[in-house]
Amino acid sequence: MALPSSPAREAGARHLPGARRPLRPMERIRAVAGYFLVVYRRTWQGSLFSRFASPVLFLLAMGLGLGSLVDGASGGVDGVPYLAFVAPGMVAVQAMMVAVSESTYPVYGLFTWNRMYHSMLATPLTVSDLLLGHLVVVAVQGGIATAAFVLVAALFGSFSSWWVLLAVPIGVLVTLAFAVPLFGFTARAKGDSSFNVVYRLVVTPLMLFSGVFFPVDRLPIALEALAWITPLWHGVELTRSVGQGSVAAVDLVHLTVLLLFLGLGWVYAHSGMTRRLVS
Repeated sequence: MALPSSPAREAGARHLPGARRPLRPMERIRAVAGYFLVVYRRTWQGSLFSRFASPVLFLLAMGLGLGSLVDGASGGVDGVPYLAFVAPGMVAVQAMMVAVSESTYPVYGLFTWNRMYHSMLATPLTVSDLLLGHLVVVAVQGGIATAAFVLVAALFGSFSSWWVLLAVPIGVLVTLAFAVPLFGFTARAKGDSSFNVVYRLVVTPLMLFSGVFFPVDRLPIALEALAWITPLWHGVELTRSVGQGSVAAVDLVHLTVLLLFLGLGWVYAHSGMTRRLVS
C-alpha cells in the first residue's frame, strides 16, 4: 500500500521511511564535523584548562619576567615594551601548536589505529567531506586557543588597540595554514616516528626564528629570508599589527601568503588522503 504523498515526501525528506534524497554537501561535512565534536566533548574540560593555563604561565615567565630585564636594559624592542612585542607573536605560536597537535598523531590514528577514515568512506561521504569536516573542527580548536590567549594577554595589558580582536580570525587562518599541509604530510607518513621530525626540525626552529622573541632583521640574511617564506612569520606580523593597532598595506601580503599556504596545502592534503584511502 503506497503511503500518501506529501511535499516533504516528494522532496525526499530523510526523517520519513522510504526513498531518501542524497545528503547535500554541507550535510555531509556537518556529519563529519559532528563526529569529531562528539569526541571532543569528552575531553574539552582538560583542553580548555590548558588553553588558559598556558598563556598565564608563559606571560608570567617571558612577558613579565624576561620582559622586565629587556625593558630595563634596552627600553623594549623598537620602542615597544617587551610584553607588547612578544604576546601577539605567541598568539600565532599558539595557533601553530594547535595545528600541529591536531594534525599529526590524531589524524595518523584515523588512518591506521582505528581506521575511522576508512569507515567513513564506506558511507556516502567523500575524501573532500572528510577533509573539510575534520578541518572545521581543527579551525574551531584554533579559534578557542587563540581567543583564550588573547583574553589572558589582554588582562596582562599586552595590547594597545581593539584591533586585537582580529587576532582570533587571524589565529584560525594560521591554524589552517599549518593544519592543511600537515594533513597531507600525515597521509603520506609511513610511521608515527615521522612526527618527531615535525616537532624538532619545524616547530621549534619556527618558534625561535620567526620574529616571536626578537625581530627577524637581527638574524643573518639567509635565516631572515627563510623566515619570510614560513607561515608563522606572516602570522606573527599580522597578529603584532592588530595587537599594536598598526595595521598597514603590507599586511595584505602576509594575509595572501597564509591563504596561499592554505590553498596549496589543500591540493597536497587532498591528493595524499585520496592516495591513502582510495587508490
